[in-house]
Amino acid sequence: MMVTDLQHFVDLPADVPGPARSLADQLHAIIRAATAEKAGMAWETAIACKRRPGRQRCPGHIQVFRADLPAPIEWRCSSCADEGVISNWEGSYSDLRLPRGERAASQTDEVVISEEAFAALRDLQLLDADCERLVYRARATERGVVLRTDAGDLDELMGFVAAEANHESNPRRRRRLDAAFDALYEAFKAMDE
Repeated sequence: MMVTDLQHFVDLPADVPGPARSLADQLHAIIRAATAEKAGMAWETAIACKRRPGRQRCPGHIQVFRADLPAPIEWRCSSCADEGVISNWEGSYSDLRLPRGERAASQTDEVVISEEAFAALRDLQLLDADCERLVYRARATERGVVLRTDAGDLDELMGFVAAEANHESNPRRRRRLDAAFDALYEAFKAMDE
């Protein structure tokens, strides 16, 4: 079991080794997912496990549980034995909890996208907190990655994807963002029908 104090992974220096940076990114993604939903329920996120048992990619996704404060976030892989807890995450830039008294918007529709499109959404740099919650609430299913949303929130997310794709100079990343936009646009058209 990996026991992590998030404060050790905040403001890492630029010269930090790649594996440490990758671990920090994974921990921050787990916190975003755990705080995008209400406390008190365990659920399987669409965040892929980063382990490579036997030099093969683990097929599992990260399951999270967050109790009411001041409890740590518990996580585990749905496939391999990887698991851990994260403490001192409260108030970090990865904490997506709604401010006290604010209610979550209703998510009336389910949009199914591919793992690749979800990975592109996770890489977006320009998301507001509501759209980040929408992305990190995504669930892994046998049909693909499911986003629970409504037409207005999906339209807003598409705007962020389009803006970032239009300003992207890396052709490979632009293609990934364009493919994610196309998947969201097809789902948006299906909502109107």
